[in-house]
Amino acid sequence: MREDEAGRIAAALVERGLIARVARPAAYRFGIRIPLGDGREALWDVDGAAGLEAQIMRDGVLVGFIPQIPGSEGFDDAQTVAAIAAADYGTA
Repeated sequence: MREDEAGRIAAALVERGLIARVARPAAYRFGIRIPLGDGREALWDVDGAAGLEAQIMRDGVLVGFIPQIPGSEGFDDAQTVAAIAAADYGTA
């Protein structure tokens, strides 16, 4: 995910009422960070791979994940926002 894309998606998620920020896991890599309110956070698309998936972290430790969404490598901003907003973090 590019920095400008991450900024647009984070802003659109905030407009939907979610707490979302641009994640910067490494130099020149960007994604979306969503705190889940129970000590966990979802890090969307921070691995640099094609497609949309999330790592669920608690205190820097991987505690779950949301697998890559089929076809997501071709998503536009609106589809990416809808997929992140609809994610079920309870089972991740």
